[in-house]
Amino acid sequence: MARIVLLALPLLAALLCVSADPNVLFKEEFADGDDWQKRWVQSKHKEDYGLFKLSAGKFYGDAEKDKGLQTSQDARFYAQSARFTPFSNKDKTLVIQFSVKHEQNIDCGGGYVKLFPSKLDQSDMHGESEYNIMFGPDTCGPSTKKVHVIFNYKGKNLQINKDIRCKDDVFTHLYTLIVRPDNTYEVKIDNSKVESGNLEDDWDFLPPKKIKDPEAKKPDDWDERPKIDDPEDKKPEDWDKPEHIPDPDASKPEDWDEEMDGEWEPPVIQNPEYKGEWKPRQIDNPDYKGKWVHPEIDNPEYTPDSDLYFYEDFGVIGLDLWQVKSGTIFDNFLITHDEKYAEDSGNQSWGVTKEAEKKMKEQQDEEERKKQEEEEKKRKEEEPQEEEAEDDDEDDDEEEDREKEEEKEEDEDEEDTLQKDEL
Repeated sequence: MARIVLLALPLLAALLCVSADPNVLFKEEFADGDDWQKRWVQSKHKEDYGLFKLSAGKFYGDAEKDKGLQTSQDARFYAQSARFTPFSNKDKTLVIQFSVKHEQNIDCGGGYVKLFPSKLDQSDMHGESEYNIMFGPDTCGPSTKKVHVIFNYKGKNLQINKDIRCKDDVFTHLYTLIVRPDNTYEVKIDNSKVESGNLEDDWDFLPPKKIKDPEAKKPDDWDERPKIDDPEDKKPEDWDKPEHIPDPDASKPEDWDEEMDGEWEPPVIQNPEYKGEWKPRQIDNPDYKGKWVHPEIDNPEYTPDSDLYFYEDFGVIGLDLWQVKSGTIFDNFLITHDEKYAEDSGNQSWGVTKEAEKKMKEQQDEEERKKQEEEEKKRKEEEPQEEEAEDDDEDDDEEEDREKEEEKEEDEDEEDTLQKDEL
């Protein structure tokens, strides 16, 4: 009986994360404090994974609503996951949504999520664990600021062929991926579309529909030259002139000694009559046929796949990433079949607190600016006093030197007087 209860606990925790709405497959906003630890599992694949803590960060719009999982240790891998009731997206739209806040002004690290099949062993999740979809921002230096959209297809992880730029500020942003059963997709940031298209066009799921005909070859007499030399144009007889000539105005110096200096040669100058290399003028090529285009044929290896969007089994969402500088907060996780619900949910979570978050950050920045100004002002005021103190110290030293010199002179006078008295 105890074993049955233990086996039921993960499923019960998964059910707690799901809304009563049948279209909501997973939802996590960390509204119940530290109870999130009952639903999320730390991988034990490595002993030194970084730890997540529940926090709204240094600035926020709402101290409770903005709490999420925050990375807390620098230069660490992180591996945390939550299970939900397994499902398939067959003939249904799939929406993956969550918010990311890089309040540490991240320099290098991931901010993405992975959706795994339900067979995943959460206690052994790691970077090589097979996943279905990986989605979200990734930053590393000024050159890498992108949104990953990666699908696993027949055992290969396929990255999108387009460059989607992620947000690179310190505020909370909402990331949404929509995958539809007609094999179209859409990526949204802050509930606004930033990219969309067709899965087959924007990923290398399938070989190309057309290939170059291996039997086709460009004819030997195919002329691709639009212009040719005019056969009637002839080079003028007086064209060829040397590029440099001896300077006619130069004369041998009077003190030039040929036995000592060798034979004198005048310096050379640019020939004003030099015309460069002669080239015949160009005319239209009467045999020009245009650029030869290799004809294409249907690719015998191409087979259409109307199920590129489809996965038989989703069961776990995970944060499997590396960060150099910690501080990222993940929140407002949502997996659903309903695009409108996802948009409304984003507006009711991230959308409600985003402006207050920015206002709090602006206030903190202003307070910090004033603090620095006060410290700078205080520092400048103290500088003259320090200089005066140094001057006083120097004056005291000089006074002591004078007194010592006077005492020395008095001692010498007394000694002279004694010597005279003795004489």
